[in-house]
Amino acid sequence: MLAILENRTYRHLFLAQVIALIGTGLATVALGLLAFELAGENAGAVLGTALAIKMIAYVTVAPIASAFAERVPRRAMLVALDLGRAAIAVLLPFVTEIWQVYVLIFVLQSASAALTPTFQATIPDILPDEKEYTRALSLSRLAYDLESVASPMLAAALLAFISFHNLFAGTVIGFLISAALVASIVLPSPKPTQPRGIYDRTTRGIRIYLATPRLRGLLAINLAVASAGALVIVNTVVYVQAVFGLDQQSTALALAAFGGGSMVSALALPKLLEKMPDRTAMLAGACLLAAATLTAAALPGYGWLLPLWFALGLGYSAAQTPSGRLLRRSANPEDRPALFAAQFALSHACWLIAYPLAGWAGASLGLPVTAIILAVSAAVAAALALAAWPVDDPAVIEHVHADLPPNHPHLTEAGHGRRHAHAYVIDDMHAVWPTR
Repeated sequence: MLAILENRTYRHLFLAQVIALIGTGLATVALGLLAFELAGENAGAVLGTALAIKMIAYVTVAPIASAFAERVPRRAMLVALDLGRAAIAVLLPFVTEIWQVYVLIFVLQSASAALTPTFQATIPDILPDEKEYTRALSLSRLAYDLESVASPMLAAALLAFISFHNLFAGTVIGFLISAALVASIVLPSPKPTQPRGIYDRTTRGIRIYLATPRLRGLLAINLAVASAGALVIVNTVVYVQAVFGLDQQSTALALAAFGGGSMVSALALPKLLEKMPDRTAMLAGACLLAAATLTAAALPGYGWLLPLWFALGLGYSAAQTPSGRLLRRSANPEDRPALFAAQFALSHACWLIAYPLAGWAGASLGLPVTAIILAVSAAVAAALALAAWPVDDPAVIEHVHADLPPNHPHLTEAGHGRRHAHAYVIDDMHAVWPTR
């Protein structure tokens, strides 16, 4: 898997991702402490609102940003957004009011919503080989999982010597190093084939997404991932410390079990996907998520929670890591940023539903009922994915262009007739998925 790091361009991008993630992790810890300093016992409400603001920024900004991204060289855009995130992080230690936290979080996460899909859409352009790209997706998943473990540990070590306000300096440094690494390489910037209006550019990714059967299946899988993931992220501390009466270290161990399962799955996926279709692996992951979430409704004790959380981690990574492969094969290079932005926005819309549901139901109805509700949500989502994503899903599809004149370039440039076959994606020439 690490062999792909021999590619200098990808190596710099991967290091930029890892360092920026560590910086973001430090900011997450510092933000929690800042919320407690400003709001005391209401810190949970402040953080909950900040999390909702983050998701709203992700859902609304990503498609709009993608509309302008095609007009700007990718390297310049990524560097500018990293520098912008660093500038916002500089201001966080000086916050004195809760509303200021909300404003800065919205601006910071808006920059992330513009940066992340553009970053993700760049990887398949620099790693055109599918096996290498699959390894890159697994490395990216590992980076996210390791960050969730490494950043809190680093923050704990630093807090022994410095104030939590100074943790934001680590965030600033992380974004600056990320910007420097991106600036040190040359990135491809595919251009659109024709000028487009702002409405077309803003909605293009979502229109391609919803018109592609395999991506409608992916949207349902996103909901299954969010439903099960919300139980872990929102309610692990409640299970461990309120239900089982254990300490913070036990909570950390439970989250580590979830992250460990995700990492094991990410490591296994490159070899697994050489023998198994993406559809099979992702649906198996979604079904595992639904079954494990339902099992959480009858947890007898902490000793059972750890392997169950490990199983949830396995399903979590299996269900979502291959999604980049689906997005890459579902769009032309010039449309990939818009399509990755659509995935970014729609997947976070699922989290925007799941997070409040897990929190509200857990507080009002109890954890067993909450687990059942989220398990039903995950199961229904898996069933919808099974129905929406055809078993027979070839890249090359025979289709007919009955509305084109015989001398149209699309028919003549490759010797095509009205009925022909090629790798099929939704674009200007192919607005509707063919019926077969």
